[in-house]
Amino acid sequence: MDSIPADTSTPSSSSEPPIAPDSPITAEPPIVREDAAPTALPTTLPPDDVAAIDELGRTYKALKAELGKVIIGQEDVIERLAICLFGRGHALLMGVPGLAKTLLVSSIAETLHLEFNRIQFTPDLMPADITGTDIIQESSSGRREFEFVKGPVFANIVLADEINRAPAKTQSAMLEAMQEHKVTVLGRTYDLAPPFFVLATQNPIEQEGTYPLPEAQLDRFMFLIEVDYPSEDEERRIARETTGLDRGKLQALLGGPQVLEFQRLVRRVPVPDHIYDYAVKIVRRTRPGSKDAPSWIKEYVGWGAGPRAVQYLVLGAKARAALRGAYMASLEDIEAVASPVLTHRVITNFAAESQGMTSKKVVARLVEEMRED
Repeated sequence: MDSIPADTSTPSSSSEPPIAPDSPITAEPPIVREDAAPTALPTTLPPDDVAAIDELGRTYKALKAELGKVIIGQEDVIERLAICLFGRGHALLMGVPGLAKTLLVSSIAETLHLEFNRIQFTPDLMPADITGTDIIQESSSGRREFEFVKGPVFANIVLADEINRAPAKTQSAMLEAMQEHKVTVLGRTYDLAPPFFVLATQNPIEQEGTYPLPEAQLDRFMFLIEVDYPSEDEERRIARETTGLDRGKLQALLGGPQVLEFQRLVRRVPVPDHIYDYAVKIVRRTRPGSKDAPSWIKEYVGWGAGPRAVQYLVLGAKARAALRGAYMASLEDIEAVASPVLTHRVITNFAAESQGMTSKKVVARLVEEMRED
């Protein structure tokens, strides 16, 4: 099967050494959740990619069923989070308070046999509170030495809760770790063990005293996932099922080595040439300075998406196809991921805001016009 040519400009294109069935991922002991159930977890996939995609599809169904014990509805959100996980990207969740964003992320972490840390971003949070710092310790010989104490970013899944509540200096420390998969403290560099998956949440209301993420930093998130209100039936189920007895622990379904193998499997999903053409065309049409852009884009859009959007469109289509048990990415897959990939990368101007034309509406109109071409 083919794959996207490697591009070292994105975090999703970092090369990884092959994993032997009986060898650890890194030189350090494998990271395991302290409260995870001791379950025998598979570490290798079938050698046949078709059978491996079938196994990924079954695992994804089991994952959704397990999450369904806690999360009611939000199936699109769960699918998009899974696409980011297996596409080796990060996700930014946007939604008003009370929609179970934090519960969803912590529940996903519970179904994965991985270390999970939550960071609550506040205005007084400092970079060292995320990355860690050196402290003076007395050694057995009586000498005082500096010892590095790792911060909460040293985990496989990191929840950056309300990331827009912290100042730019702290945000940049988090986003640097997302980009480089490593942390530099006092001139020394520490690698973050794979898989490394960041889920950030952002509140669209109560913007007073917040620090909105700059557009260049928003671009580091593969998806912007909008968490909407539940339907009436789902809200009735929430009232009935969450006001009774406490739920038990969720079962851990995947370990770190298997997640890494599924991530590499997604890269091998074949993509027809017309899907690559679609990704390039729709991204180029978002740029008001491009000759490919429609006249209304020049009127409403200040800045369009960059090449990273093309890569994430293709990767998202590959991951969605594999999760649904398909052996090749299709036009339906790339249309489905267009909105979460492009919405936070298309920057509208004042003329658009005055007429109620949002970035999401711009992307939806572009997708509709692409169908008519």
